[in-house]
Amino acid sequence: MFATLVRLLGDFDLAEEALAEAFRAALEQWPKEGVPDNPRAWLVSAGRFKAIDRIRREQRFVQVEPEQLEEIAADETPEKDAIEDDRLRLIFTCCHPALAPDAQVALTLREVCGLKTEEIAHAFLTPAPTLAQRIVRAKSKIRDARIPYEVPGPKELPERLDAVLRVLYLVYNEGYSASSGDAVTRAELSQEAIRVGRLLVQLLPEPEAMGLLALMLLQESRREARTSETGDLVLLEHQDRKRWDRALIAEGTRLVEQALATRRFGPYCIQAAISAVHAEAQTYEMTDWAQIVALYDVLTEIDPSPVVSLNRAVALSMRDGPAAALPLVEGLIRYLSEYHLAHAVRADLHRRLGNQAEARASYKKALSLAKQAPERRFLEKRLAELA
Repeated sequence: MFATLVRLLGDFDLAEEALAEAFRAALEQWPKEGVPDNPRAWLVSAGRFKAIDRIRREQRFVQVEPEQLEEIAADETPEKDAIEDDRLRLIFTCCHPALAPDAQVALTLREVCGLKTEEIAHAFLTPAPTLAQRIVRAKSKIRDARIPYEVPGPKELPERLDAVLRVLYLVYNEGYSASSGDAVTRAELSQEAIRVGRLLVQLLPEPEAMGLLALMLLQESRREARTSETGDLVLLEHQDRKRWDRALIAEGTRLVEQALATRRFGPYCIQAAISAVHAEAQTYEMTDWAQIVALYDVLTEIDPSPVVSLNRAVALSMRDGPAAALPLVEGLIRYLSEYHLAHAVRADLHRRLGNQAEARASYKKALSLAKQAPERRFLEKRLAELA
């Protein structure tokens, strides 16, 4: 509903206020008059008229013609056509090239997907106040530059794709492994990212779009096995692979093979290929770690980052042992000093090597940074085992 109001009203703040007014009106009217047959259309229509009333009061427009009111109030069903999907339209708007890349992603995560500023900051490994400033500046830029709320034409689509893929990637990651809270995952975010990913592949079947969708599907296939009945975190090595969703694995594998066959693949395709190797292994012990390390070598070449290097070090520790990976992780800690998983990896390597004092220190550091309750319980359990 918010995405639809943004498209109709052309202003983020006005759309937010209109939606709030619409819900207020619903709270007043629905208990007396009953819930309408189409609550969404009712709320969108109410929000439109509340916004028009506000515009008139503030004299932003000299006059709004009756025909314009009828057009604004008309109910639309953009879901019938993927390219007309309001949320997809809003994502492309937020990813307009006039905005800085980080601002594009931060704004979309906040306004389209409803993530809190703190959650976005965690995904960016950036202080929350910095992210908040980026979001405010991006909204002002869209308003002042009169950036249109629309899906770009065929010629503009490819150049806008990278930012949109980054958005979906971060949204899915937040859903797959929540940055904070009582649950390991947030299914609504993951499912929304996959839904938009499917729309995007229909709209623009580029290899990287297919690769990202494949990655999300392959990761999603393991969701049910990642937590115990009590909500505790279950590591990959201990997961019951019978609980993995084989339909999602088959679909994701097909997509990644199709994308890699184009020879125009990028980082999302490589990450999907890594997930596919995990999915193919019947047991954890049968995982082809040599192939995974080789894929991480390729990923490091085309998309280097400290987090990619950290993941490669984990895979290397499984192929060659913890002693081979520890120096690499030690060198990465200074770049990932506020990233709890980096300290958790370092702790695990020391634990496997029998260095209990170093392992305890790193687990404590990871615990001080972790905000997700199941992860904190896991780290506390590791510390208790070492004690």
